[in-house]
Amino acid sequence: MNNLEYLKSIVTELTKLPKETEWFEFKHNEISPQECGEYISALSNSATLMGKVSAYLIWGIDARTHDIVGTTFKPKEFKVGNEELENWLLHNLSPKINFTFQKLVIEGKPIVLLEIKPAFRHPVRFKNIEYIRVGSYKKKLKDFPEKERELWRIFDKIPFEQGIVKEHLSDEEVLSLIDYPAYFSLLNTPLPDSRSGIINALESDELLCRGESGRWNITNLGAILFARDLTKFSSLKRKIVRVIQYKGINRNETIREQSDRKGYANGFEELVGFINTIIPTNEVIEKALRKEVPMFPDIAIRELVANALIHQDFYIAGTSVMIEIFPDRMEITNPGRPLVKTDRFLDSPPKSRNEALASFMRRIGVCEERGSGVDKVIFQTELYQLPAPLFEETDEHTRIVLFAHKDFEDMEKEDRVRACYLHVCLQYVQHKKMTNRSLRDRFGISEKEGAKATRIINATLKKGLIKKVGVSEARKAAKYVPYWA
Repeated sequence: MNNLEYLKSIVTELTKLPKETEWFEFKHNEISPQECGEYISALSNSATLMGKVSAYLIWGIDARTHDIVGTTFKPKEFKVGNEELENWLLHNLSPKINFTFQKLVIEGKPIVLLEIKPAFRHPVRFKNIEYIRVGSYKKKLKDFPEKERELWRIFDKIPFEQGIVKEHLSDEEVLSLIDYPAYFSLLNTPLPDSRSGIINALESDELLCRGESGRWNITNLGAILFARDLTKFSSLKRKIVRVIQYKGINRNETIREQSDRKGYANGFEELVGFINTIIPTNEVIEKALRKEVPMFPDIAIRELVANALIHQDFYIAGTSVMIEIFPDRMEITNPGRPLVKTDRFLDSPPKSRNEALASFMRRIGVCEERGSGVDKVIFQTELYQLPAPLFEETDEHTRIVLFAHKDFEDMEKEDRVRACYLHVCLQYVQHKKMTNRSLRDRFGISEKEGAKATRIINATLKKGLIKKVGVSEARKAAKYVPYWA
């Protein structure tokens, strides 16, 4: 059953019910944009309370008799001022949930179905007002405090991974959507001989669950890890990883762009492989032979891409992990502000928004068992004598920048201070302390140029990023630790 046929079956089943409920509403023809927005808020919040995968607002049904009468409403042509209805609704909803208008034809009559995803983390507001359904009536949530309390209890209990992304599927439909051979291959487990054995294994890892109808539901975890094609899952298609290569150091001219439609587990090696094929190379000389080496260490790329996938905030709509490659740097951006301060990435205990996703990625060896792997990234950039990575936080995103090789003399003061701070952090987590000598080794500075290292240390001390420990008469013998140690 394709998606349109499935939606038609939903409309048919809902018309058989004796009355509208908290999670669906019938209309004949168009309603005001304001009322439409209020219904989206009310139905989304009610879908969460009722444990529904979606809520529905359907045009072309007589609300009293539930007869299919057809509609003249055309949402794609409807505008509020000069703005399309869908965009106008999205701008006035907070948070920006997923909703989709679908045109259907049932009994030869045009039907419009608005599929609305449940609220998550916060009640959905329209123009800063939260709505709810009480029976078949739309009300303001603030007038029903018991429902508001119950909503918050639900938000606190349900992680993203347990959400349902597709429901009422047969065994065959599940296996056409989920890359089950990759699942068994990545776990080094033999492929079962029977279809039921495959399904049971997927269910045991909570990639599937049995629905009320007895058919199968695919969880967000199952789809985001092992989708054959994420565009088949409407609420996750915006979570496809984008890789963009630019010609210059700005974003004016794109050389190529690729979106990886596979799930994060079954598509990870292919994603990293593609990145490695397009990153610039450096020419080095070893034993009088010239050879090309990648600009960035493979381990650093793997760790940072994995971190971006795992630690993203899936509840931020309309954005995904993006990897941008320039001639002089690579930027890896994921939705969601970091859960720890950016200057503590290297030492902080791991925190994850998506623990089930992180746990599975650890099982298949994509990321480190004990934490972020940022120490590996710093170690590799020091080994390659690259500028230190830059960790940035924006209003809704986390960005990590890897820089191409620069000679010491070409580095800006801020590059050197950042490298000094991350070097002292790396030394500290390895139960060592930074010295003038260790910093010279990090930058490839000779012993007779020790004054250069001293100046960097003094600049980093002045910034308050490091502190001296112990007492030493010889400046070159002094030892340093991070400011937080």
